[in-house]
Amino acid sequence: MQNRAKIAALIAAWLAGNPAECPAAESPPIIVEIESPLASPHPLQGYLRQGGNAGPSPAVVLLHGCSGNWQRLDERWGKRIASWGYVALTVDSLGPRGLTNCGDGAPADLTLDAYRALNFLARDPLVDPARVAVLGFAHGGRVALMSVEQGTMEQTSPNKFHAAIAFYPHCLGFKGQMTVPTLILIGELDDWSLAKECRNMVEGRDDWGISRQRDQGIPMKLVVYPGAHHAFDVSNLTTPRTVLGHHLEFNQSATDQSIVALREFLDATIGRRE
Repeated sequence: MQNRAKIAALIAAWLAGNPAECPAAESPPIIVEIESPLASPHPLQGYLRQGGNAGPSPAVVLLHGCSGNWQRLDERWGKRIASWGYVALTVDSLGPRGLTNCGDGAPADLTLDAYRALNFLARDPLVDPARVAVLGFAHGGRVALMSVEQGTMEQTSPNKFHAAIAFYPHCLGFKGQMTVPTLILIGELDDWSLAKECRNMVEGRDDWGISRQRDQGIPMKLVVYPGAHHAFDVSNLTTPRTVLGHHLEFNQSATDQSIVALREFLDATIGRRE
């Protein structure tokens, strides 16, 4: 019996050290109105998950891509992030606007959704407003980068993000002068969001001739996964799909590595204080 107890303890410790293998928390999300209907013609809503901490907790705003699917994003990442002890708020940017995708005509104010969600969290007594990160995927990843790049939007907001993570974003056009620690995760074979453009941004140059000095802004970290395509973390893409001429495919290895990278980055930047 003693040996069995030791083995069980070793397995539990191993799982705790391997977040890719840990089952996510099963507490259901709460649908929240991020804004009063009187505050905006398109008041946002989202799924909110509490991290289970007693005091004010760090939090993460999650932004979906152009295809929407905010409920799936909550299931895929919001649940997992909450199981790590963070408050997770997954924003629905399309539903309140009556859209099914953002396509080529994404509303200009969609880029403000990250800050609209941040302002909501800043009013929540269970959230520490000094420890909120923004996490986006594809188009949402681009919005995440826009939210923390030095500029009018970041400077005029009364509340600030303290870290940013972007999964396979379009990096072209950014000067890369970030105001907070920023992590970019992308597949080497991504033919929709190009890893080359993200490398150029991180190194301070891009194809449009925009450049910056290496010592300008907060350093960014870029992780490129060999053999991975766009949407590498979407498990229902085990059978590859082509969308608008671009290859989408799930990659288990890249997903597992990105889970570890995300958790380490969150803990290091907005970290849980025991």
